[in-house]
Amino acid sequence: MEAQAPTVVVIGLGYVGLPLAVALAKTFPTWGVDIDGGRIAELKDGHDRTGEIDRDRLTASSLALTSDASACPPADFYIVTVPTPVSDDNRPDLRPVMSATRTVAAMLQAQRQSIVVYESTVYPGVTEEICAPELEKLSGLVCGKDFFVGYSPERINPGDREHTIDRITKVVSGQTPEVLDKVAKLYDAVTTGGTFRATSIKAAEAAKVIENAQRDINIAFMNEITQIFARMGISIWDVLEAAGTKWNFLKFQPGLVGGHCIGVDPYYLSFRAEELGHDPRVILAGRSTNDGMADWAGDVIHAAAGGKAGKALVLGLTFKEDVPDIRNSKVADLVARLSHLGHDVTVHDPHADAAETAHEYGLTLDGAALDRQYALVVLAVPHQVYRNMGVDRLGALVTEGGTFADFKNCFPNTAMPSHIANYWRL
Repeated sequence: MEAQAPTVVVIGLGYVGLPLAVALAKTFPTWGVDIDGGRIAELKDGHDRTGEIDRDRLTASSLALTSDASACPPADFYIVTVPTPVSDDNRPDLRPVMSATRTVAAMLQAQRQSIVVYESTVYPGVTEEICAPELEKLSGLVCGKDFFVGYSPERINPGDREHTIDRITKVVSGQTPEVLDKVAKLYDAVTTGGTFRATSIKAAEAAKVIENAQRDINIAFMNEITQIFARMGISIWDVLEAAGTKWNFLKFQPGLVGGHCIGVDPYYLSFRAEELGHDPRVILAGRSTNDGMADWAGDVIHAAAGGKAGKALVLGLTFKEDVPDIRNSKVADLVARLSHLGHDVTVHDPHADAAETAHEYGLTLDGAALDRQYALVVLAVPHQVYRNMGVDRLGALVTEGGTFADFKNCFPNTAMPSHIANYWRL
């Protein structure tokens, strides 16, 4: 008799959880739970506000959707994919993870021997030393006997259509060898990239947290040398073009480091390091450099505009191009700096949600911003819609004698319209 397919419940249906749940639903009976009733209503209507899953895929999926966890049947796997932000003082904020843990605890049944897999980014030890005891306390069950835990770090890159959940290698780990086998089998069914079996849950947690810390440090180096070369009147893009001809040069670029991962995850690692009595100087130096990049950019753009404040337009607010995700956007810091320097700043972004932008940053998105002219125009996020406009249409937004700032070097070696007095790039 063929074994019955395991039932899966995914807790959290954001950028990570929804693509995973849709992929799992192709093979397994899968339920998706999100505390945001509005989100569930949108998904049932075929709309994914994150843009990760298109309408056809969503409406064709057998994924069951609910904001009421008690409506889910008993499951063999509970997968937690909620955010792990930091507090205002850059300390790990585990409240979403612990809330999801409480939700799962109420669903566990001893006879089921379910496996609870965490995908949320955490520092090593959180799954076994914080989450598992909480599951035990609230469920009255014994971890390692009545239920088990595992960890498989998320690797979703918003807007990336190449490295999707069904193609990437998934790192997996489990409390016991038997649990590891089951977790690996589950993820093997949804990705052609295969699975990598970490030697322990802590090793898997550590792998995730250093992936983004490594990128953060490399980008911080780019940002620091950008600031150094700017003092010499040298464009970092010219330097990188030359240095990139060496076969082993790492092709990182400078920029504003925001989003839900790179600008956050290093603080999880540094927090744990400090708890252990180690001073994480390299990690925190990188964070300091990247966190200060927006203010530095605002200052040099202001100087490029002759030190004169006026009407300014910032194009793009999301943390990267062609995605609607505004979480931890450092463009908001750039806007704040320009405003502090006296500029009357208008913000335009075709992908960002106006209500979310107002709630998160107190900023108003102006949909009619492209119908006016400004003394300063900053192309901060190179959405394709802006690239398609080209230098002539973008330049037309700049008043006579104004300044155009091309933050990401979108138009290298392109002549600006003659009425633009100042063209700035990193």
